[in-house]
Amino acid sequence: MEKLLVFGHQNPDTDAITSAISFAYYLNQIGVEAEAVALGELSDETAYALNHFHTEAPRVIKTASNEVKAVALVDHNEFQQSVSDISSLEVQYVIDHHRIDNFHTANPVYYRAEPVGCTNTVIYKMFKEKGIEIPAELAGLMLSAIISDTLLFKSPTCTDEDVVVAKALAKIADVDPNEYGLAMLKAGTNLDDISSEELLDLDAKSFPMGNKTVRVAQVNTVDFQDVLKRQEELISLMTASNAAENYDLFVLLVTNIIDSDSTIVAVGDGVSKAEAAFEVRLENETAFLPGVVSRKKQVVPQLTEAYAK
Repeated sequence: MEKLLVFGHQNPDTDAITSAISFAYYLNQIGVEAEAVALGELSDETAYALNHFHTEAPRVIKTASNEVKAVALVDHNEFQQSVSDISSLEVQYVIDHHRIDNFHTANPVYYRAEPVGCTNTVIYKMFKEKGIEIPAELAGLMLSAIISDTLLFKSPTCTDEDVVVAKALAKIADVDPNEYGLAMLKAGTNLDDISSEELLDLDAKSFPMGNKTVRVAQVNTVDFQDVLKRQEELISLMTASNAAENYDLFVLLVTNIIDSDSTIVAVGDGVSKAEAAFEVRLENETAFLPGVVSRKKQVVPQLTEAYAK
């Protein structure tokens, strides 16, 4: 069997990077040659996790068909979030925890998606099912992903399974999940050295909604003003992105990881859809969303429903 490349989505977050690493390790353990790669540069949060657990970052690729014929997707399935030449590749595996949309294959595929808070929770279960031992440093990376995706277990996407798996991984990695987790999350909130263009692209995904496309970016912080002090520039860039990429709506979700609240900045023809989705009235393109921290559970489904009406 030829080598597979394993990768998460574009603009990779900690789960996208570490689930590629953990699933590639799993595949190699069951006799499938696989290499973890990335579809973008690391965030500060992910770099902190990799450095803490002494792991080299996966190399970044722009295309895959020049290297391999088949791939494994982790932490995503929607083709617009994947490698640019995904249509030229055979998808042999998908391990995910998101909705299924804009996905198709010509051949049978191993597809495993579960409604949990993190892809690495699913991969942990696969390790246990095969009786494969998880090395301490890999366990630390998998734990980092769960902490990141569940915002230290405070996100509504967090399930009992995520908590149980995180505790097991923390024991293997020999770290305190709360102490380590808070340090890792804070490492990802230092935004002063990041340009506004980079900030909007740190963790952004595009979603088809009806016959429209909606762009949703999320930035974690410990102080809203660390982001909103750039509001005028951000709105200008978001407006330009809408025109260049034909987005109907660009939503920036600014999430306070300490208070577990968010402020949105919304720009585009679909602003009324955003107001309907969140039952708010935007003032200066912004609105406060108390208790909202999850793009997957508290933003995308609400917008999808609003666009369906």
